Amino acid sequence: MADLSDAKSVLHDYLRRNREDLVWKLDGLSEREVRLPRTATGSNLLGVIKHCLNVEAGYFGPTFGRDFPTPDELVPLAAYDEDPQTDFYASEDETKDGLIDLYRRVGAFADQTIDQLPLDAPGQVPWWQPGRQDVTLQQIITHVTCDLARHAGHADIMREQHDTAVGLRQNNTSLPDGYDWPAYVSKLTKLADQF
Repeated sequence: MADLSDAKSVLHDYLRRNREDLVWKLDGLSEREVRLPRTATGSNLLGVIKHCLNVEAGYFGPTFGRDFPTPDELVPLAAYDEDPQTDFYASEDETKDGLIDLYRRVGAFADQTIDQLPLDAPGQVPWWQPGRQDVTLQQIITHVTCDLARHAGHADIMREQHDTAVGLRQNNTSLPDGYDWPAYVSKLTKLADQF
């Protein structure tokens, strides 16, 4: 639990929670199920994990002059020139367990950056536009947490579409127990049909 009187602790706690909330959306699913496109633009659960791990490795690595110990496991920046979606899907030689393990190691790497630097530590995001590249650790924690929360929301919907597994956290759905969801959906459909 975060020390609520310490802004860095609170920000870091939200980042960690979002990571775990995202990863559990893949629990119990097969390799095919986590790779299967769920939207018209190809969004898939494993691709979201791969994207988020590459985001964290970049923002908490080169932005602050640090290199991930095994950079060959990450998507190199040059790969985006050939395929701008390269980090949103797993290749044939990548696995669900392997990418989740890599994400946990990237998370530990990011946590080290956060632990070692003060919130006002300066950094520079090399892939941002000139004039906007200078940042602080606080800005980056906030930026990455927001990005991760957005993707966790995507994963929530993709998982619900797959097998109705829903909820904010694995052990706390934040939804009412015993609710008649088909009746609720019917009610909302009738309301929408009035327009």
